[in-house]
Amino acid sequence: MKQMTTGKTPAITALPVLAMLAGMIACFLPAAVHAQNYPITPNQRGVAQKVAQEGVPLSELAPGAPDLYTVKRGDTLWGISGIYLKKPWRWPELWGMNLEDIRNPHLIYPGQVLQLEKKDGRARLRVRGGSDADTVKLSPRIRSELLPANALPTLRNDQIDPFLVEPLVVDEATMMLAPRIVANNENRLLLSRGDRIYAMGDASQPLLDGPGMPQGYRVFRNAKPLVDPSTGEILGYEAAYLGNARLVQGQTTSSTTDANGKLQVTPVPASLDLLKTKDVITVGDRLLIEPPRPFATYTPRAPAFQVDAQIISIYTDDAVRYASTGQVVVLNRGTRDGMEIGHVLEILKDGERIVDTTADGQVSLQLPEDRRGFFTQRGVLQLPDERRGLLMVFRTFERVSYGLLLQVNDGVKVGNRAVSPR
Repeated sequence: MKQMTTGKTPAITALPVLAMLAGMIACFLPAAVHAQNYPITPNQRGVAQKVAQEGVPLSELAPGAPDLYTVKRGDTLWGISGIYLKKPWRWPELWGMNLEDIRNPHLIYPGQVLQLEKKDGRARLRVRGGSDADTVKLSPRIRSELLPANALPTLRNDQIDPFLVEPLVVDEATMMLAPRIVANNENRLLLSRGDRIYAMGDASQPLLDGPGMPQGYRVFRNAKPLVDPSTGEILGYEAAYLGNARLVQGQTTSSTTDANGKLQVTPVPASLDLLKTKDVITVGDRLLIEPPRPFATYTPRAPAFQVDAQIISIYTDDAVRYASTGQVVVLNRGTRDGMEIGHVLEILKDGERIVDTTADGQVSLQLPEDRRGFFTQRGVLQLPDERRGLLMVFRTFERVSYGLLLQVNDGVKVGNRAVSPR
């Protein structure tokens, strides 16, 4: 983004200038920068201040944590946290380690050098050197300069942004009453961006235009039920995103008189234009009112309570058996269960129950009395749970949440548990 200043301006005080700059920055900074400016909670600030004074134990450092690291373009705060800490979601610790030098953890710039200090069994992170972030300057001549909008994002925006406007979870009534596409202006089988479509809403909720009425709609197909595997409860219906449409004219009726003088009233569907398509759209697909874009804030952190959720779906692709890093999964926990944007969960594969074919009945007789029961089930053993990766919740609904797979050690699949990280 660029700011223009002109020469030969009258003398002005610093306060109005700063106010003017603040207003311009607020108006013109990219949305992604705002989207990840998370308000620091009192608890996070308290932890950070404590760590800033004490540092973190050396045992908490990631293997190979460098003494010096130069921040590069393309880095993310999650990535840098992972370079220095074994548990990247422990965000306050990373911030606390450099609290003295970096007052705002969301304003770390390419070009800064991070220096790791180790003393008395603890570590602190300092900033050595400046930033290559451009500075806005005022001078009595025309000039064009970049605003300092290159602070590192928490996560790569392209990993999450597409999904902020895609999945919608609705109840059965909303799904059944959703307007349906009944025709298009050229009788095409497959529709795409720029095509005119015609849609009909339910008689109780027709597609109408006018002041205060919605204009933007989302197109979806085959909303699938999201079922809790533990209880069998239908948690909602996932309406997979196909595209966007804008209402041109609301649905009405047409009245004519037949040869016998009888009044005939015929429904006239609403007209809409397809503005964007992710996949082909056909007659029979349905519409939902375009929801406001969520103001998402991402600060990866462990939940303050114990979470025991389960992956119930891999978003948009039921044919995929195993999901990998960067894919999105659906959890059977939502806001009613306390889930929040930014919660980091550990993905576990439940340990299998196996028969220990190496067990020797003769040995069991020599064990103390209180341990012989271990072998009473013909050597049946419970293998330990295995960690498969990490995910971060980035979108929540009442009864389900969507998580981005941040790390995958082994294939993640439907049925794996997602729990508070250890």
